[in-house]
Amino acid sequence: MVARRGRAAGHMMPPMLSYEVTIHLDDPSLAPALEGYMRDRHIAEVLATGCFADGRLERSAPDDYRTRYTVASQEDLDRYVAEHAPRLRADFLQHFPSGLRVARAVWNEVD
Repeated sequence: MVARRGRAAGHMMPPMLSYEVTIHLDDPSLAPALEGYMRDRHIAEVLATGCFADGRLERSAPDDYRTRYTVASQEDLDRYVAEHAPRLRADFLQHFPSGLRVARAVWNEVD
């Protein structure tokens, strides 16, 4: 657990959530295109929604990736899913219609 303090001295912030999207490449030749798309476009567009504090792309194996976004509240995540996710997911599918599998999960910080 990581304790976070707000701007006012001594003010504890509520636990954060992590929104995690994992991507498994069934076609490893997609790796360079996926990394470029995520780095140069998708993550910036997700962060531009204002729903997330940060986001990063990570790789655990040549064919396994995840993006992890920090979100301050369930309300912000719900707003992202309702207002922004359909457009961003459709764009992702236009670029990668096949050759990979995507899974999503929400992680709660333990306090």
